[in-house]
Amino acid sequence: MTANPKLEEPLMYDMARIGNLKTMAAAAPEAMAAFHAFDAAAFKEGALSVKVKELMALAVAVTTQCPYCIEIHTKKARTAGANDAEITEAVLVSAAIRAGGSVVHGTHAIK
Repeated sequence: MTANPKLEEPLMYDMARIGNLKTMAAAAPEAMAAFHAFDAAAFKEGALSVKVKELMALAVAVTTQCPYCIEIHTKKARTAGANDAEITEAVLVSAAIRAGGSVVHGTHAIK
């Protein structure tokens, strides 16, 4: 028996689900407005450029393995001028930090 594709739920990480942020904003308008204001302030040009901030966000997104954030911050990094080499280096720094965390936490296993 095959499943009816019309009855199946969309993929867990379907980018279309980002549209649900509007529902969340309606359900908790004050909190969501505060989040959006904080997010805008954090990513505003400042001591760090928008490009650097987006590359940082991409590195964190890869580490936390959030496909939404990876897609969104990759696009924003590119819009801010990031190229393939910069994106690749950000991803590799993320991988190094994650691996390093495992290695140094492994020192607790040595008695």
